[in-house]
This record gives sequence, structure tokens and C-alpha cells, in this order.
Amino acid sequence: MRLSDEEITRLAVFLQLSEHAFIQQFTRLTHDRCGLALQEKPGGACVFLDGANCAVQPVKPQQCSDFPNLWRHPDAEKLCRAVQRLVPDDEYVTLVANATRRTEESVRAILKQVTRVA
Repeated sequence: MRLSDEEITRLAVFLQLSEHAFIQQFTRLTHDRCGLALQEKPGGACVFLDGANCAVQPVKPQQCSDFPNLWRHPDAEKLCRAVQRLVPDDEYVTLVANATRRTEESVRAILKQVTRVA
């Protein structure tokens, strides 16, 4: 899970750590060596996954907020509680926008890329 500078700051403040301490404790270099990502637990789970709950829910990174609704991931809806597509497309876009803290326009644009629908 790649992190922006702003997300690192938000997470550090939330956890009452300095940014340096947060980076040392909870991040790793990305595979392309061009940024930082959250560490994973053994088995690949997020370091902040506490059972079925997110320990940093109020400040979780955007990529986390986007999962699974705006990810192209097989069986994503089985892995995480997603907004089910049992509603009309316009309502789905509104629900996903609210769940991900994105605008409806950005959700539509992402859905076009991910699913070629909406």
C-alpha cells in the first residue's frame, strides 16, 4: 500500500509518533524503490488490520478507502465488505464516493478505467 507524504503525516499524528518513528516502524521501500508503502504482516495482511477492523480507520490511506470498490482485483468483494452492485449505476457511484471520500466525478473516471462500465 503506497503512501503519500500527507498520508504519512496523518498516520503519524494519529498514532502520536514522529514521522521518522512512523516510517521506521510501519513502512518499507516500495518494490520500484520510488516511495514508501505500509509493511505487511506475515501472510500479506495490512500491519494495521486488527481482526476484521482497521486500527487507523479515521485516517486510513486513500488506497485503503478505495478497496475493494475501485480496485481491479479478482474476488475483491469476497475479501472485503464492498458496496454491492445491486443498485443503479448512479446510486453505486454516490455510495462509493461517500465510502472512499472521493468526488462522484473521480469515482466515475476510476470505474471507467477499472471496469469499463459506469
